[in-house]
Amino acid sequence: MTHTDMKRILLIGSGGREHAIALALSRSPRLAKLYVSPGNPGTQAIGESIHLSMDNNFDSVIEFVKQNNIDITIVGPEQPLVDGIVDRFLAEDLVIIGPSKDAAQLEGSKAFAKSFMKKYNIPTADYAVFDDHDSAKDYVKTHGCPIVIKADGLASGKGVVVAHDEHTAIDALDSIFVHNKFSSNRVVIESFLEGVEASLMAFVDGNHIVHMVSAQDHKPIYDGDKGPNTGGMGCFSPSMALNPLVESYVLESIVNPTLYGIQSEGMDFRGILYFGLMIHTNNRASVVEYNTRFGDPEAQVVLNRLDTDLITICEAIHNRTLDALTIDWDVKQAVCVVLTSGGYPNHYDVGVPINGTEIFETTDSYTLIHAGTRLEGEQLLTNGGRVLGVLAKSWDIPSAAELAYNAIGHIHYQGMYYRKDIGLKPKTV
Repeated sequence: MTHTDMKRILLIGSGGREHAIALALSRSPRLAKLYVSPGNPGTQAIGESIHLSMDNNFDSVIEFVKQNNIDITIVGPEQPLVDGIVDRFLAEDLVIIGPSKDAAQLEGSKAFAKSFMKKYNIPTADYAVFDDHDSAKDYVKTHGCPIVIKADGLASGKGVVVAHDEHTAIDALDSIFVHNKFSSNRVVIESFLEGVEASLMAFVDGNHIVHMVSAQDHKPIYDGDKGPNTGGMGCFSPSMALNPLVESYVLESIVNPTLYGIQSEGMDFRGILYFGLMIHTNNRASVVEYNTRFGDPEAQVVLNRLDTDLITICEAIHNRTLDALTIDWDVKQAVCVVLTSGGYPNHYDVGVPINGTEIFETTDSYTLIHAGTRLEGEQLLTNGGRVLGVLAKSWDIPSAAELAYNAIGHIHYQGMYYRKDIGLKPKTV
């Protein structure tokens, strides 16, 4: 392999998604050096952690990339994308994986995404947008429940409430308009869709779109999909609900029209597009939401199954040559169970000592994903709501889940919580 084939990579982010991306990059023979900003104890085992300010028009990030001859920058979280980091990089003729600021609105504004779907005839729930509390409340009272309330801006996966009664719906509106919980004074109210949720992510180069293997996330905090939404309590891949008939419908009616819309709007989208789907009983599907980056924890299970070199894929995304690349996937199926801090998704403590993770250093049967952790000397501590992910692969989802749950038995910290039903009975429609 020539020197020019080796690549220096900057990865932005600090969560479980970024550890999963770092692990995928670490499998590439072309990785010369990986920097992660700010990173976590998991990424520190693969690359060098650095702290770059995301303020001041990304000047310090640009300066670091130039000084350190970074070949490709990969953006993990949504906030820098919505803030326009990609536009800033492209203005400097630097390679970055992610959509432009206007394209990132597909995630950054639920109202924008819904109007985009309506314009390009992409199936989604009926909706209305409100900028004032009283009109939104009146709509809920006349429309009735169940109904879905969504804060318009970014909310780390927690800005959506499925209200099965009027009291819950009004509480959700109060939290947005009165308590300003999500720094948004705009709300999207949607009709409730029946079905099973599934996730389909895709690599996009602006001209071509290549979907990945499917996944199924579990957002509610409690077993049986009960309780408030979180950033994601666990995931498996593939989704049993996304059968071949559904998949062909999704590609024809959702994925390809979305790419057409992106091109028609003149957006520069060279990155990852996530389709949050509701699969219906008639082998049809609707879009619940778009994300403009890897899902978390979907990235953990999907990237673990990726057999093609991620650096090569990133180059094809930037060069708009995805159509020339064959992307291969492991036939084994994957499950990731998320371990949280006690009290999450509400108040929780950080700085709690974590013990028992040594087991993961001596086996390839399962993988420990770091999300909200930090090191103090040699001691691993909790440092967020979602603390760790335990990932396992096997020939079917229930046996992968069993492996993951067996591994979880080795980990201990005060307040540790996790769902006990991830992947054990995979839902079909």
